[in-house]
Amino acid sequence: MAVLLLGLVISSAAGVEVAPGLRVDVVVSGVPRPVQVALDGSRHLVILSHGRQGDAAAEIYRLETNALPVDASWEPRVVIPFSADPRKAAFGSLAVDPRSGDLFLGEENGNRIYRFQSPGQLTLFGVGLNHLLGGSSLTFERSGRLVVLDYASPEEQLRSEAPPPAGFEWLSGDAYHGPVVFRLDPAENIPLPRRLDVIPPILPRGVPRRLVAEPLYRFIAVATMPSGEIVLLNSIGEVLVRSNDGALRHLARLPSGHYHRTHMAVGPDGSVFVSSGFQIRQIFRVAPDGVVASIAQNLGDAQGIAVDDDGGLYVAETALHRVIRIGPLVTPPRPSPR
Repeated sequence: MAVLLLGLVISSAAGVEVAPGLRVDVVVSGVPRPVQVALDGSRHLVILSHGRQGDAAAEIYRLETNALPVDASWEPRVVIPFSADPRKAAFGSLAVDPRSGDLFLGEENGNRIYRFQSPGQLTLFGVGLNHLLGGSSLTFERSGRLVVLDYASPEEQLRSEAPPPAGFEWLSGDAYHGPVVFRLDPAENIPLPRRLDVIPPILPRGVPRRLVAEPLYRFIAVATMPSGEIVLLNSIGEVLVRSNDGALRHLARLPSGHYHRTHMAVGPDGSVFVSSGFQIRQIFRVAPDGVVASIAQNLGDAQGIAVDDDGGLYVAETALHRVIRIGPLVTPPRPSPR
């Protein structure tokens, strides 16, 4: 069983409490309601914002990491307006294709995925999902395959673009309640938008028995390991790993709390970092052996999280309109603010 280690913390200049040996710096300020962060292969920090006015589907910033810290209110951004669809769905999930650098954006509480390519081309990539939650619903494997966490339930399946095709009846009605995980290669030469509702899922495996009770797991976040394994977090704080042979194993249990709009990232050593949202306001590290530690507390609605090659964490503090970096006390010198 994993042991929770909550060591002593020290206060930082940013108002965030971090574990001994760590420091926190405000690297981006002036971002209206940042909800997602990601790092691309060209040393850029990508920020997905819901904007100050809330009158657009998303605002996207792409900032050079070697030029941080910056005041983003002076930086260029791309504003993605709401589509003509009366739902006016905002984007709540973000993943960067490691091969192309394209951004993949998921509708929050919607069922569509879009691809955003430079210098500003937005394409409808996938349709037919049941319910994309905000947070870590999309992630990429190092190989370039996109992993999608779809939240299936009888209520949410009313959102689907079309009923499941023959052979997938177990995903409709009351035959199966619970999460569905898909994996696909965006580079495949298949007409867009992709019909995600006809792709066989990798979770659950096979055709499950008819369920009449609540599902065993209600996964709300997904991330990928360097080994190719998939990490999943459920709404009661359990962290599980889907191995490459399809088996699920329990890794850790986070402290009790309400996990909602939760974000995950995996470090170079296989450690899993969980940004727990505004109810819990902590960052947890789950070591490869399952030991859990709180490494940061007292955050202002901690949401999106990304890990760089040095093990530093970029965290979006939505309520404070900024992005912070948590890393070792000894860090390479940074350039002065512009």
